[in-house]
Amino acid sequence: MDKIHIKNLEVFANHGVFPEETALGQKFIISAVLFTDTRKAGMTDDLTASIHYGEVSQRITDFLTTHTYKLLERAAEMLAGELLLTVPHLKKVQLELKKPWAPVHLPMETVSVEIERSWHKAYIALGSNMGDKEGYLKLGVSMLEDTRWCRVGKVSDFIDTAPYGYLAQDHFLNGALELDTLLTPWELLERLHEIEQAADRKREIHWGPRTLDLDILFYDQCILDTEELQIPHVELALRDFVLRPMNQIAPYLRHPVLNRTIRQLMEAWNKGTGEL
Repeated sequence: MDKIHIKNLEVFANHGVFPEETALGQKFIISAVLFTDTRKAGMTDDLTASIHYGEVSQRITDFLTTHTYKLLERAAEMLAGELLLTVPHLKKVQLELKKPWAPVHLPMETVSVEIERSWHKAYIALGSNMGDKEGYLKLGVSMLEDTRWCRVGKVSDFIDTAPYGYLAQDHFLNGALELDTLLTPWELLERLHEIEQAADRKREIHWGPRTLDLDILFYDQCILDTEELQIPHVELALRDFVLRPMNQIAPYLRHPVLNRTIRQLMEAWNKGTGEL
């Protein structure tokens, strides 16, 4: 990925743990590496096809001078999120925030915090088999759209499917969606649980009835196996009610463990069951 560098931008702002830092202010020095694709701008000489580093520099200045944080870590995190959310064509950003006048009463030139943040691609499965099923699925989509650190992309059709595991329950309505997010996998999982709770989700029977079920299917090409979270979803290839909506929105997405596309997994499932 191509890079645009902004080095040692000086900003006078009011960040710090001590009252005099937030009251009197001090100088901060910011460097940023903006990751984007400059090919179109390079071929056309069109500034709108790239990132305007002057506007980004002004955005950095405005953000740091209109917000106050105790920690450099917090200032860097919030600034990175602001840039990724508001700067067109920006895929990833590296930020270094330096404090030349750190109040530690020792002979030190500067202290700094450096972070790297980027957009991540996730896929989420949705399911409901209680009450207004379609309404609950639409609520899940809407609440993800309203989540500041998330952008909903493609959303599949909602399909009627038979129950899985625990069979003594109503049919499900299932779907899947594409999500660009700045959240980590664990933060995303926490957000999905919050949305489920907003739909009055109860976890009483494993694979049992639920108003809204939201599962992380994929997160980039991440392979994660912990007690709390497994990515890719461990039973994805065995569930036609997941493969069918995923095949609508991401047929060529490749499973990082099985090394097969969604379409190939769908075809294998069809051949194995003789259905669909």
